Amino acid sequence: MSLRRSPLDAAHRAAGAKLVPFGGWEMPLSYGSGTVAEHLACRQRAVAFDVSHLGTVRLTGAGAHDLLQITLTNDLDRVGPGRAQYSHLLDDHDASVLDDVIVWWLADGSFEVMPNASNTSRVVDALDGPGVSAADVTAERAVIAIQGPAARALLEPVAPEAAGVPRFAVRGFDWRGTPCRAAGTGYTGEDGVEVAVPAAAALSFWEAVMDSGIPPAGLGARDTLRLEAGLPLHGHELGPGITPLQAGLGWVVGWDKGDFPGRAALEAERAAGPRRRLRGLATEGRQPPRQGAGVLSGGARVGTVTSGNFSPMLGHGIALALVDTAAGLGEGDRVVVEVRDRELAARLVPTPFWPPGGRR
Repeated sequence: MSLRRSPLDAAHRAAGAKLVPFGGWEMPLSYGSGTVAEHLACRQRAVAFDVSHLGTVRLTGAGAHDLLQITLTNDLDRVGPGRAQYSHLLDDHDASVLDDVIVWWLADGSFEVMPNASNTSRVVDALDGPGVSAADVTAERAVIAIQGPAARALLEPVAPEAAGVPRFAVRGFDWRGTPCRAAGTGYTGEDGVEVAVPAAAALSFWEAVMDSGIPPAGLGARDTLRLEAGLPLHGHELGPGITPLQAGLGWVVGWDKGDFPGRAALEAERAAGPRRRLRGLATEGRQPPRQGAGVLSGGARVGTVTSGNFSPMLGHGIALALVDTAAGLGEGDRVVVEVRDRELAARLVPTPFWPPGGRR
């Protein structure tokens, strides 16, 4: 099967991006400056990511709100029109996370649900209900994430309404006669916005962003940024056998609302306590643990690394790992990570890794 391409594909190639397969798409991993430089540019100023590989499922109809309420974990009534909300779609049997999504509740009463690239069809199927239309409109737009402490200031001359959208709000705006949408969301641990632009206008919008002084960054930097921020990634910290409680995301569950797939299993796990929890690990040198590596304590395996990499901001390796709660380990405790044919010293640390002490 051929890989899908973003509406911005030509711009990435012209900029010399290294393109790689990702979730059925061919997307930029990095540009000439490399992943570490792109990571630092996001932390220090601003960058723009093409995240068009994320799906967009447009949900309309009188029953759209109620269908989302009985399908996803979070409670939409915590927010309202013009807001965005993070939520989960669970397996009904064991409450493992089939996908994590962002719901954009549009002011006109319709919704756009953004799943992970490879899970779009699964989410469309889950949102099939009477009186509701669920349409995959991924091919109709590009999504550009402009992230970093100076992201809004640099975007303001290009699209002031997009630059001014509040955090986790969703607003429509007009750009050169084209209706677009912006949300105060992102997945880097920095402030910023994500902008959905119709495919026909995407290239000119991207070029205007580049001309404003915001450089491009690839998915390599987006991954190291989200890891430093302690944010889960489906297929790593979320997926088969991993529940929201194990991932430390109990806040994504609307415990006070009605039923949804996986609720009974999740309530049973909450009552008994999860058998494992997602924990942060820091190594003493630059070498990071990698996904699948065993975590040892007292010579016994007590966990598994879900994501690991070098932290450009901290200068050493960091990782997220699912660790058995029965091991009784806490922050500051020493462990060993099995990396190929050697053992790597590490300790349990709080997340997010960056900024130290919590989110800004």
